[in-house]
Amino acid sequence: MSKRIISTPDAPAAIGTYSQAVQVGNTLWVSGQIPLDPRTMEIVKGGIEPEVRRAFENLRAIVVAGGASLDDVVKLTVFLIDLGNFALVNAVMAEYFDEPYPARAALGVASLPRGAQIEVECIVAL
Repeated sequence: MSKRIISTPDAPAAIGTYSQAVQVGNTLWVSGQIPLDPRTMEIVKGGIEPEVRRAFENLRAIVVAGGASLDDVVKLTVFLIDLGNFALVNAVMAEYFDEPYPARAALGVASLPRGAQIEVECIVAL
């Protein structure tokens, strides 16, 4: 099977040796998205809530560029510097995803690129 690279200017350009997303067959793998503003390539200001929203906006932009919607996400992984922010992530996630929700894992990590407080990645069924 061939792979197709997905890229959109509506999400931050890759800051390393990876693609925003890769499609193989009917599956789209979206790389982890931190809360970078795609225009400035800087972490959004204002604390954890704007960071969570920006990370989900970046994720959505890539999913849409891949020809899908957040309704097509089957697996979501959330990385958090502080698991105390888990309730906030749930509340914001409920604004972006409808039931039935995708499968999800949430992990507490020591650090994330560029000092981000959150990173999200997903797998999409096309």
